[in-house]
Amino acid sequence: MPEPGYDCPAQPGDPVAAIATPALIVDLDAFERNLDRMAAFARELGVDLRPHAKMHKSADVARAQIARGAVGTCCQKVSEAEALARAGISDILIANEVVTPGAIARLVRLAARARIAVCADDPGPVGALSAAVTAAGGGLELEVLVEMDCGGARCGTQDVAQSVALAQAIAAAPGLRFGGLQSYYGGAQHIYDATARRAALARSIALTATTRDAIEAAGLPCARVTGAGTGTFLIEGASGVYTEIQPGSYAFMDRDYGAVDEIGGFEHALFVLASVISHPAGTDRAVCDMGLKAVAVDSGLPRVAGLDGVEATGVSDEHCNLHDPAGQLRIGDQLRLIPGHCDPTCNLHDWYVGLRGGQVECLWPVTARGKVF
Repeated sequence: MPEPGYDCPAQPGDPVAAIATPALIVDLDAFERNLDRMAAFARELGVDLRPHAKMHKSADVARAQIARGAVGTCCQKVSEAEALARAGISDILIANEVVTPGAIARLVRLAARARIAVCADDPGPVGALSAAVTAAGGGLELEVLVEMDCGGARCGTQDVAQSVALAQAIAAAPGLRFGGLQSYYGGAQHIYDATARRAALARSIALTATTRDAIEAAGLPCARVTGAGTGTFLIEGASGVYTEIQPGSYAFMDRDYGAVDEIGGFEHALFVLASVISHPAGTDRAVCDMGLKAVAVDSGLPRVAGLDGVEATGVSDEHCNLHDPAGQLRIGDQLRLIPGHCDPTCNLHDWYVGLRGGQVECLWPVTARGKVF
């Protein structure tokens, strides 16, 4: 545990009022209910649960998810996977392409000590992966999934024929094993209206099923079809096409996901705790000590929790302006703010402060903070 008062914002046993702000706090009761709820959904849907760790970047969160039924975790970058593997997470899908020589070398070293899978959408990097694995020797085999573009216009093969050809190339490459399909529709996660989201996913799911069937018709088993996120897992998980889901934000829930219709009733469990440091006389403006270095605003300003009528109106590097028309706030008051987007917010902090019953129960390091390479 770091030295009290210097390296972290609180110590176990502290009351909330003693937490140094701004701090990233977790309501442990709500967090655990969210984990249990998602695990129950996965069981009911008959799919594996592999939550995405790019959201929280925490080995402690990943361990809690696995303890409640997750089969492993997803990462987005090799360095992220390395940090979690060092902390004991042993089953990781890198749901992304790894193409540079240095990253491939690190990936192969990691695969020698943990169960690692990775995605590909082009035959060039498949050859490089194969060469690196065979050069490593020792009977190492790396699982590689074909990433298909199912509608998000990001990475991925562009048609069924490309997907089949790439699956065949992976299966034929020494040291590699074809593991299945990565089909993640990022843009659909934040289609707020449930009817519009279902329509978009109907096209995506149909293409994924067609691609799977074509690969299997070519003589390759497609054992894993993975994807889905917090905004879409209910639909994709019930489709009969996906065997595994990758939701991430459900564990904490942010303001943006809170606006999405019909995604399972998860609770806000993550907040930025801030303190009011100014309330200029004669104004309805209060200022708290949380700015862009403590909360991401790419998905909008944070929402003040539990105080009707008080709202964030703007942020700068170290400050957040608050509209306080009824004069509810006083200098020194603490506020809980729900970030608009939890993923980049978590990456701004070194620690999660876990709260239960108004008291600090635990501190968790943000294990893979800054691991974006």
